[in-house]
Amino acid sequence: MALAGIIMAAGQGTRMKSETPKVLHLVCGLPMVEHVGRAMQKAGVNRPVVIVGHGAEKVKESLDSHTYAFATQSEQLGTGHAVLMAKEALASYEGCVLVAPGDTPLLDGEALSSLVAKHRETGALCTVAAFRLSDPTGYGRVITDAMGRPLRIVEQKDCSTEEAKVNLVNSSVYCFDSKTLFALLPRLGTANAQGEYYLTDVLSEIVKMGGVIAVVEYSDPDLFMGVNDRWSLAQAGKIFQTRILRHHALNGVTIVDPSTTFIEADVKIGQDTVIEPMTSLAGATTIGANCVIGPQTKIQSSQIGDNVEVLMSYLKAASMADGSRCGPFAHLRPGAQLGERVKIGNFVEVKKSIIGDGAQVNHLSYIGDATIGTKTNIGAGTITCNYDGFRKHETTIGSYCFVGSNSTLVAPVTLQDGVFIAAGSVITKDVSADALALGRAQQVEKTEWAKRWREKNQS
Repeated sequence: MALAGIIMAAGQGTRMKSETPKVLHLVCGLPMVEHVGRAMQKAGVNRPVVIVGHGAEKVKESLDSHTYAFATQSEQLGTGHAVLMAKEALASYEGCVLVAPGDTPLLDGEALSSLVAKHRETGALCTVAAFRLSDPTGYGRVITDAMGRPLRIVEQKDCSTEEAKVNLVNSSVYCFDSKTLFALLPRLGTANAQGEYYLTDVLSEIVKMGGVIAVVEYSDPDLFMGVNDRWSLAQAGKIFQTRILRHHALNGVTIVDPSTTFIEADVKIGQDTVIEPMTSLAGATTIGANCVIGPQTKIQSSQIGDNVEVLMSYLKAASMADGSRCGPFAHLRPGAQLGERVKIGNFVEVKKSIIGDGAQVNHLSYIGDATIGTKTNIGAGTITCNYDGFRKHETTIGSYCFVGSNSTLVAPVTLQDGVFIAAGSVITKDVSADALALGRAQQVEKTEWAKRWREKNQS
């Protein structure tokens, strides 16, 4: 059955104290509004309508226009006014419509699905997600009759003394009959403490017309946690992080120390991989099976194969094929592509380079804008000089080459297969296959020069 969705994301969020629109603040690597959108999509919404206002262009730019539709609330006149802005986008739709705030990143598809199921089962015109709190301060109260049937929602600032004692609170997440919703929204007034058009007043209008309101009471208030400032953002992130770590652990990943491990929402990890302490995995990172990652490692938007070891290193937009390893203290920058069984050692930096299967760059080297062939060995302290101050140039090294320690390869330069570069060489010209190349000054020895120098300076 068809299902529509509306996400309220027009507010400024002044308590965030930020130039960034409130709903774009990140929780585990994703904007809060994206978390809400994904929850709706899991519940069956095809293309949620996002109500934008403050920072509208930034919000639109952050979301995929193929996944979301947009409606603009030019003036922030309340939640009822915000939802009314979606009327045109949903003009041809009739059926159930979910409504949720864009600052509830812990909302999930399962909770929304149960709300929709209850709505359809009862034939209600509105179904409210609610929960109980020992201290309901700050939340709208769900007011029921003697039979427990919901009658209305009263916002905190409008509560009477008796209404304020009610501990069943409104989550601000609803399922409406769309035809009824858009028919009643224009009837709302602003006779309330905030002088705004409250979406919650639609419930009173439904009761007046004899319609049914239903409530789904949830046992976990965290599902509907709203983020209003940086501290609640941090709290939401911690809860979501626990969900992510638990998901990976239950799917066969060893998390050695959950308290120091940070994994963002879009990361994928294979079975029997071990994540060591103080490790951060971010962006669209994929890690294969039987890997060891960390400790003290950060990997961002990178692709890691099976049986890979990453020790105390930083990777960004890089890839490591099966059986490869890097670290400690390696830096794989964007475009670094390691083949199978490649070894990148301590204090090695690789940028925009392809390293062939079985090759090794073990110590204190910089490889930039280079292609290195199969089973080539790069000695300690080797540098590819790829930048002349204006342009980048490429270095090509063939297969089965040996580049001696402390060599400098000045690009553009090509070493064909089987080349041997003597240690300490500066190579500025191409080298033919299987040749030995030397590019260093001739060693000169002056007999007893050191002795005479010492005697001169000591006298």
